[in-house]
Amino acid sequence: MPVPESSAADPRNSARRDGSRPVLGHVNLMVDTLIANANLEDLRAIVRGMLATSPPSAAQAFTGAARQRLQRTNAAAVPDDIAGVFDAGDGSDAAPTAALAAVLVRTRALYGSGLGFASLRILAAVVRATVGLRWPEGGPMEDSLALVDADISQAIQSAKEERDGGRAEDVQAARAVVQELREAVAESQLDARKWAGAFAFERAAASLEHWRL
Repeated sequence: MPVPESSAADPRNSARRDGSRPVLGHVNLMVDTLIANANLEDLRAIVRGMLATSPPSAAQAFTGAARQRLQRTNAAAVPDDIAGVFDAGDGSDAAPTAALAAVLVRTRALYGSGLGFASLRILAAVVRATVGLRWPEGGPMEDSLALVDADISQAIQSAKEERDGGRAEDVQAARAVVQELREAVAESQLDARKWAGAFAFERAAASLEHWRL
């Protein structure tokens, strides 16, 4: 059967070129077949190659579509079982669980697409979930928390760009998220002092210290 032409020729779309809403179309049948059947590694390579050789507007359109998708699927919601990202162990050897990796993947998608404040809300919950836990130096828990600390710093940068770009329309809600993160980091630092443990979120604390919203 013949491959359908680009939807740009669809009269239903041309009728919407009034500036009031984006022109919507359909993916070419063969392109849709590729998307549905290519493996994840190939899709990543294809997208990176396309964006690297396209004008900046292509990347903006890509992240815009990503934000719409993430917001539509409620990806910014804090998981109800957020405490499950850590296993308390026997009281002195807490460890990360597979749930932590899944949560960090979600937060990276959020701040990578420009939803920095949404990702910070989830990361604040992760930080708070460490309070009361104990873990040995140099173990998997310490390594995982170093990743969380790095993610917070990147999410803060994403949130700054979100604010500067005019996409954070509810300033009060944004400030509430930042305050929530500040309190979680401060609580974690206080808890670390109680058991003479190493504070896990030094980079996050430094980034927050100099951030005024």
